[in-house]
Amino acid sequence: MTLYVGRLPERVRRRRARAAVIAAVATLCATAAFVVHLLGGLAANGADDLPPTPGSAAGLDPELQRRFDVARVAAAADGVELKLTSGWRSAAEQQSLVDGAVEKYGSLEEARRWVLPPESSAHVQGKAIDVGPTDGALWLEQHGLELGLCRTYANEMWHFEMLADGATACPEMHLDSSGGW
Repeated sequence: MTLYVGRLPERVRRRRARAAVIAAVATLCATAAFVVHLLGGLAANGADDLPPTPGSAAGLDPELQRRFDVARVAAAADGVELKLTSGWRSAAEQQSLVDGAVEKYGSLEEARRWVLPPESSAHVQGKAIDVGPTDGALWLEQHGLELGLCRTYANEMWHFEMLADGATACPEMHLDSSGGW
């Protein structure tokens, strides 16, 4: 047996670093398996046993609400807070957001990048949610596909809509909402 005094040889440090990475990956895999098991159980139960979403919006599509509730519980299991910051909106509320964006950005053209008119908005149809805080939105983007939720716009990290029935991948994100006008 060789006794090392001082700094370990490079090959020993690399072996230890590799072992640490393997241990971390194994831990992540075990955690992921647990979350998938948890999500599978929640989905199989129809999420009926979930506590209601604080501040859930009346008018939200029931399936979208269910998917968000499952996501909220799964995020909490990972130590991440996930909140619904906006759900269903009336046409008047959506128009007010359009008017406010025109005022904020100085032109309808720029406002179109950030908000859709009531007749085009998935929020008015109850088919879109905005989430927060930032860590929650980032968590949902990472796990959204397995939960049936997809980020829609590249410039809005908080906006999610349901994965279409039968789809196996989220559609490519739109750059912004201007194409929906």
